[in-house]
Amino acid sequence: MIAQILFILLTLSAIGFFAYNARKVIRNIQIGKAADRFDQPQKRVMTMLKVAFGQTKMFFRPIPAILHLFVYLGFVIINLEVLEIMIDGIFGTHRIFGGLGALYNGLIGSFEILALLVWLACVIFLIRRNVLKLKRFSGVEMTSWPKSDANYILITEILLMTAFLLMNAADAKLQALGHGHYITAGAFPVSQFLQNLLPDTASGLVMVERTCWWFHIVGIFAFLNYLPYSKHFHIMLAFPNTYFSNLEPKGEFTNMQSVTNEVKAMLDPSFTPEASEPGRFGAKDVNDLSWVNLMNAYTCTECGRCTSVCPANITGKLLSPRKIMMDTRDRITEVGKNIDKTGNGFDDGKSLLDDYITREEIWACTSCNACVEACPVNIDPLAIITELRRFTVMEESKVPASLNVMMSNVENNGAPWKYSPADRFNWAKEN
Repeated sequence: MIAQILFILLTLSAIGFFAYNARKVIRNIQIGKAADRFDQPQKRVMTMLKVAFGQTKMFFRPIPAILHLFVYLGFVIINLEVLEIMIDGIFGTHRIFGGLGALYNGLIGSFEILALLVWLACVIFLIRRNVLKLKRFSGVEMTSWPKSDANYILITEILLMTAFLLMNAADAKLQALGHGHYITAGAFPVSQFLQNLLPDTASGLVMVERTCWWFHIVGIFAFLNYLPYSKHFHIMLAFPNTYFSNLEPKGEFTNMQSVTNEVKAMLDPSFTPEASEPGRFGAKDVNDLSWVNLMNAYTCTECGRCTSVCPANITGKLLSPRKIMMDTRDRITEVGKNIDKTGNGFDDGKSLLDDYITREEIWACTSCNACVEACPVNIDPLAIITELRRFTVMEESKVPASLNVMMSNVENNGAPWKYSPADRFNWAKEN
């Protein structure tokens, strides 16, 4: 009874603490401006199923995609066993679904095979990050915490899978001994090879089985509450993020309603725009971005695929699309903490532009959309870069000299070049 009470208290505490932190993340995302991403629901559902559930964009890199698939399937399927653990913990039962017979044996056997695959995949991922040191896992933004964050999760997964297999191995030996309530249930194709590592006495086996059982469930609850502080929150946000992703053609910029109204008024003097509060052109801080941009930032898993294909980054420029997303997430998290301390309206004298993202970064972008195409969960760093650029151009009138020349030429000559339209084909006559 004491164990059941402790388990119920632990479960309620874990779920409550997670809900508290998840609500903060949702609040931070809602700081962003409105954006209409509720159109074309059927197309959005299909995009989510294909990109988030099907992980189709992962397979542009087959090896990590297969390894990630093992971890993904293991996370989803093995955690079905958590349902049994929850029921056993609350009611004091043991293997409550054991009466399913052959079906239960098949499930436990498949869970074990998946657990082994997850274990192997996480070990390989650790080697790739810390021994092989793949280039896309490095960069100025990949400081000690982002690197440690990835390692913590991988090590946790390895420990959880090890505990799961050891728990089953001890359980199987206790079943063979006919000890207590350890009914004969389950198939153990992997953990059977670990049985010789365990003690032969019933008391020792019970201690191993109970220790691993508690470690497994406490580890899952700890992992759940670590997510809001980690890049691995993408486990939950990847699905809404792909659902609300941009369905328009890549490279199609959004029009600002205030500018559209001005143009319409110039073309039609009778046009009367709807009354609205004056807004900022572009974005200087995170509250000027849309809620979709902020959700993108929280969804980023820092995999580096965007940065690895960015032509600006490849040629040595300062821009890293991954850093854009990480900086946006860091800034909105800081703003959220300020709100918790002082309430809305607090100005800490900082902004996303200049304090987190430099002007050199945003002007290094070629707007090629390579980062958007590469992202496995349809994150759009270019949308944030574009809004920051709009602010510098339309609010501050601060742009690189070369762009000022180009804009002047477009205004005067109808093209980026300094030649008038009448002289544009002189090169052909000369040849």
